[in-house]
Amino acid sequence: EVEAACLGVVSCADILAFAARDAVVLSGGPTWEVPKGRKDGRTSKASETIQLPAPTFKISQLQQSFSQRGLSMDDLVALSGGHTIGFSHCSSFQNRIRNFNATHDIDPTMHPSFAASLRNVCPIKNKAKNAGATMDPSSTAFDNTYFKLILQGKTLFSSDQALLTNPKTKGLVYKFASSKQSFEKAFVNSMIKMSSLNGGQEIRKDCRVVN
Repeated sequence: EVEAACLGVVSCADILAFAARDAVVLSGGPTWEVPKGRKDGRTSKASETIQLPAPTFKISQLQQSFSQRGLSMDDLVALSGGHTIGFSHCSSFQNRIRNFNATHDIDPTMHPSFAASLRNVCPIKNKAKNAGATMDPSSTAFDNTYFKLILQGKTLFSSDQALLTNPKTKGLVYKFASSKQSFEKAFVNSMIKMSSLNGGQEIRKDCRVVN
């Protein structure tokens, strides 16, 4: 419908950027003016999502992944705040709740009662494909709860807890945990920056993903 109304003008990337912004707004978060005019590449492959930062990444791996895309440590922490919304399957955090390393069965940075609750949700012989946990208790609300949970050892991913292992990112976690306004301002700036990266060659008329 957009293509019919604006032939060759609005890209698939633009539509995704608008959808991301509106999802944040509808969840009680901030709004922002989305830069328009991004161009798409010739293909869109679901397999390319493997290039995204993994939930098991350490801070050095996160920093490298973001810097390769022209994003700073500030962007890293602000955009990680997107974990305030959503759901994760057990596979993304099971490394922290069983056989963590040779010394600890459970990641020692994880709050014991929180780890116990996750072990109940994700049993060893898990047959439920959709088993998992929400990213935070207010998983449908865009707020700064995520950062407060990091300080309590109650986040799901190793990459979340890793934000406390670097002085720069740790300082930002404390800042955003204490000020929702500061987090929202940083998130908006980083989303605008991220949505303007890596434009392709042309505008496609078909936004469907090729699996």
